[in-house]
Amino acid sequence: MKRYFRKTAKIALVLIYLVIVAGAVVRMTGSGMGCPDWPKCFGYYIPPTELSELQFKPNHEYKKGVVIIVDETLQVATKDFTSSEIRNVENWEAYTEHDYAKFNPLHTWVEYINRLIGALSGIPILMFTIMSFWLWKDKKRYLVLSLSTVFGMAFQAWLGKTVVDSNLAPYKITIHMVMALVIVAFILYLIFLSKTSFKKQLFHSKFNTIMGVAIVLSLIQIVLGTQVREYVDEEVKLAGTLEMHNTSTLPLSFYIHRTFSIAILLVNVWLFRLNRKLGLGYRKINLVMLCIIAEIITGVSMYYFEFPFGTQPLHIVIATIMIGIQFYIFMESRKREAKIEATTQV
Repeated sequence: MKRYFRKTAKIALVLIYLVIVAGAVVRMTGSGMGCPDWPKCFGYYIPPTELSELQFKPNHEYKKGVVIIVDETLQVATKDFTSSEIRNVENWEAYTEHDYAKFNPLHTWVEYINRLIGALSGIPILMFTIMSFWLWKDKKRYLVLSLSTVFGMAFQAWLGKTVVDSNLAPYKITIHMVMALVIVAFILYLIFLSKTSFKKQLFHSKFNTIMGVAIVLSLIQIVLGTQVREYVDEEVKLAGTLEMHNTSTLPLSFYIHRTFSIAILLVNVWLFRLNRKLGLGYRKINLVMLCIIAEIITGVSMYYFEFPFGTQPLHIVIATIMIGIQFYIFMESRKREAKIEATTQV
């Protein structure tokens, strides 16, 4: 059972990262309001493909909750009914969560696919949560962490609704991203706990402490990155383009974000050298360095070459992968420390 539990958790982890990728694509394409309501899309489980589907039709069967666009406003069917030749206002009510009433089929389907992947990611999470009941006697933390992941997914879904209802409020987008990282941490912890064999790695207190600092720096960097991205999105929306290296009005968050990248590079190089010099055996630190190199390349490309296609989502996805690897290394280090303490007590 433990083997299947771990495999299911790995599938869930991959799907959560796919959700992060899909979310990044949503931001890149400006599709965040492609579905103006939640959890359905214009009141449908499968969204429309043409504007005509969102316009009032006479002698048409409408279901409760279906959305149409009337005079640049969203109108929601209050009940099941068949329309007459003229729209009866008593059958409709205004959608009041926000005033965004536009339809772009590309944006709608990009956002819909993002939601669909999010829903699919919940399936393996529910599966390993059910398995955790059978593993209760083996390790109680399986059930506690599994249930925490389920509640985290429910909270994340609610956050998704509030993001849409707020018409993409920046601080809610940031909270949404941080919550995704919390879910990643829960699943990584479960994968780590269910591991049956460990490589011979050495514990070093300085390495462990610096790794903890590196994780905190990465988290701050990701939060700052979401704020910089919000600024970029707004500027592009207003001006149609943005040349960051020629802009004198960049927000303070951008300069802090750029400075933090130097700190992150130095701290992780320090970890890399400590690992090699002391022969600690944490090979995943090499993956962290590859992620940092990729982050530098994509960051420089966005700054000097006006955001080449795909660099923006790639930048944030690599950052989330990197902090996941760092967290796993930290758990490996703590595992070695726990074994040393257990040996000393004996």
